[in-house]
Amino acid sequence: MPFFNYTAKNTFGNIVKGKVEAQTERHAAIEITNRGLLLIKLTPLTSSSFAFLKNISGGIKTAEVVRFTRQLSTMITAGLPLASALSILVRQNKGEFAALIATILQDVEGGMTFSEALGKHPKVFSRLYVQLVNAGETGGVMDQVLDRLAINLEKSHEFRSKTKGAMIYPAIVVIAMIVVGFIMMIFVIPQMTAMYEDFGAELPLPTKILIGSSNFLVQYKWIFLALLAIGIGFFTRWKNTEAGQRLIAQTVLRLPIFGDLMKKIILTEFARTIALLLGAGISLLKALDIVTEGINNVLYREALGQAADEVEKGVALSTALERFELFPPILYQMIRVGEETGKLDEILTKVSEYFESESEQAVRNMTAAIEPMIMIVLGIGVGLMVIAVIMPIYSLTSQF
Repeated sequence: MPFFNYTAKNTFGNIVKGKVEAQTERHAAIEITNRGLLLIKLTPLTSSSFAFLKNISGGIKTAEVVRFTRQLSTMITAGLPLASALSILVRQNKGEFAALIATILQDVEGGMTFSEALGKHPKVFSRLYVQLVNAGETGGVMDQVLDRLAINLEKSHEFRSKTKGAMIYPAIVVIAMIVVGFIMMIFVIPQMTAMYEDFGAELPLPTKILIGSSNFLVQYKWIFLALLAIGIGFFTRWKNTEAGQRLIAQTVLRLPIFGDLMKKIILTEFARTIALLLGAGISLLKALDIVTEGINNVLYREALGQAADEVEKGVALSTALERFELFPPILYQMIRVGEETGKLDEILTKVSEYFESESEQAVRNMTAAIEPMIMIVLGIGVGLMVIAVIMPIYSLTSQF
C-alpha cells in the first residue's frame, strides 16, 4: 500500500507531522482523523521512496521509546494519572512519535486499557513491552513494572549501542578500502597502462594481472554492477528462507571471536528478558514464548522452542536447556539454583549481568583483533598494487 505524508493538529492545537499507510488518500485522511488529529495537508509518498527515507531516518527510533518509558514511569510513580501523563508526553515529543502518543491517548480515553492501546502498534512496542504493561495493569503495580521496563530498555539500548559502536571503525575502513580500490582500478590504472604502452615496456606478471583486472572493470563495469546487484538480490531472498537462515546462523556462531560475541549477546538478552518477565508475575511458559519470538538466531529460537515444550511437560528449565550445546553450563547451573531457591528472576538478573560483562570484554577483544588484521590486509593490498605499478618503471629506467 502507498504511504502519505501528513501535517495535522492534535487535540492540544500543536502541529504534528508524520506518515500513514493507506490504500487511497481518502483512507489516509480517515485514518488520520481516527487518530484524533485535524488534517491540514496530505501528500502521497511512494512506497519505494518511503522505504529509502525510512532506512535513513529509522522511523521511530529505539531511543525515543526508551525516553518515553522512562518519562512515563517517572510521572506514574509521582502519582499522575495515565491520561495526564500521556497528555504531557504528547506536548514534549514531536513529529511521528507525538502523533503516535496522541493516538494511544485517544484509545485510552476511549475505554481501552493501556496495554491494548500499545498493542495496536507492534512495530514500535514489542510483544514483551505490551505483556509487561498488561501484567502491571492486572497486578496494580504499573509504576513498578514501568520502572523495571525502563531500566531494562536503557540497559539493552546502551549495550547494543556499545556493540554497534565497536563495529563502526572496521566497517568504515573496509568500505573505504573497497571504494578506493574501485576508483584506482577504473580511473588510475588505465592511465598507467597507456603510459606503459607508449614506452613499450615489458610488463611483469603482477602488472599484467592488475591491468587485466582494470580493463575488465572498465569495459564491463555496468555488467559487473548489474551482476553484483542481482547477486545481492538473490542473497537477500535466500537469507530469508529457512535453509538460508539456518546456514547463516550456523556460520555466524562458528566465526572466531565474532561467533563467541554473538552467543554472549543472545544469552544476555535471554537472561535479562526472562528475569524481567518473571519478576512482573508472568508465567515461565509465557515468558519463554515471548523471549523465543524476539530472538533472531534460528538455532537459538528452535532450541528455546523445544525447551518450552519440555517445560510444559513438567521438565525443569535447567534440565531442558542442558540438552543443548548452545547453552553454556553456567547458565543452566545458575537456573537450577534459582529453581531450587525460588528466586529464578533474581538469579537470571545476575546471569544477564555476567554475560553482559563477558560480551563487553568480547567486544574489546574483537576490536583489538580486527584493527591489526585490517592493517595487515590493507598493507598487503597496497603493497601488491605498488609492486605491480613500480616494477615496470624500474624496467623502463634500466633501458636508458
